[in-house]
Amino acid sequence: MCYAIPGKVTRKNGEIGWVDFGDGVEREVVLAMVNAEVGDYVLVHAGYAIKVVDEEEARKTIEAYKEILSLAED
Repeated sequence: MCYAIPGKVTRKNGEIGWVDFGDGVEREVVLAMVNAEVGDYVLVHAGYAIKVVDEEEARKTIEAYKEILSLAED
């Protein structure tokens, strides 16, 4: 099983973008498989954006991940 992490595209140079995953984490991501622009939210798997998602869906997923991680810390 694999999973993708949502993040916001903050910069773009051709097919390479920089995605903010929150909490100060920003990574270079290949945008070649999606039609994403700065400000869009994307799902990222293994360094590739695989889908553009709406902001509400991205935020719900981010909150779910945070909740799971907080349970693991307890």
